[in-house]
Amino acid sequence: MRMSTPARSSVRFATMAVLTALLLASCGQSADASKSGNGSGGGRNPDELVFAAIPSENAQSMQAGYQPLITLLQKATGKKIRFQSATSYSSVIEAQRTGTVQIAQYGPFSLVTAQNSGVKVTPIAAETVAKGAAPGYHSYGITRPGTGINSIADFKGKKVCFVDPNSTSGFLYPSAALIKAGIDPNKDVTQVIAGGHDASALSVLNGQCDAGFAQESMIDTTLPGKGQLKPGQLNVVWKSELIPGSPIAISDDLAPILKTKLSDAFQNANVDYMNANGICTPACNHLGEAKGWGYATVDNSFYDTVRNVCRTTHAKQCAGQS
Repeated sequence: MRMSTPARSSVRFATMAVLTALLLASCGQSADASKSGNGSGGGRNPDELVFAAIPSENAQSMQAGYQPLITLLQKATGKKIRFQSATSYSSVIEAQRTGTVQIAQYGPFSLVTAQNSGVKVTPIAAETVAKGAAPGYHSYGITRPGTGINSIADFKGKKVCFVDPNSTSGFLYPSAALIKAGIDPNKDVTQVIAGGHDASALSVLNGQCDAGFAQESMIDTTLPGKGQLKPGQLNVVWKSELIPGSPIAISDDLAPILKTKLSDAFQNANVDYMNANGICTPACNHLGEAKGWGYATVDNSFYDTVRNVCRTTHAKQCAGQS
């Protein structure tokens, strides 16, 4: 009796387990179908798309800067586009990994980080500052006058502001430059993670860091335009090579027809098209936080130079490690 009871129970429990698994699978499929909407041709096709970006500065008006682009995407896809201001590059990566974000504005480094960590995304466009210009920008190494710092080689032993461990112009390219100058960025400087390009520059200006790194537009236009930086208050002692422009990446599991609509929309994402078609009212002078002309079409190979810098730095983020 005691030997036969477990046998009968095992059969009963096995049967129940199979039925439960089938039920859960059915529920999962129903939930996925509800979440995906009309997935013609396979892939997710939700009624609402979430577009996430991390601000290059701590601006309250970030969403306003992206609003013309959101309007364009809504017209092109027929979907509601919800903008989400992210707190860090890592949060964008994880949100796209879990599928809660379908469109993301990355930094070039954070795109490589996301892909290396297994996030299935593809870049479709990159910011460009002027019509016909290659989508790209530079990083600056900065300091205050009178510090005795005249080149990046003088950063050794100093307190240095970086933007974010997943920032291309605020961490990866500066780290590669320090290494080439014979400086170990993890041992030979005191790292301060400022959290934003503006915060990095202002921390140097205020004496909280001896030197630091920030995107060129922050030093050349954004902070001066806000009256927060005056000529001669910071010296640029290093300038990076051209960094591929910050990409827009979309989730690979979206329906093909939706991915095509998004890619086509970004071909028109520029101030000329926006103004000519009444999407910007009043007229746009620039798009996004980069305050550029618009976006240019790119593919994954465009970011191979970032992967080369990864090989120089051996940054753990390049390998997709936390």
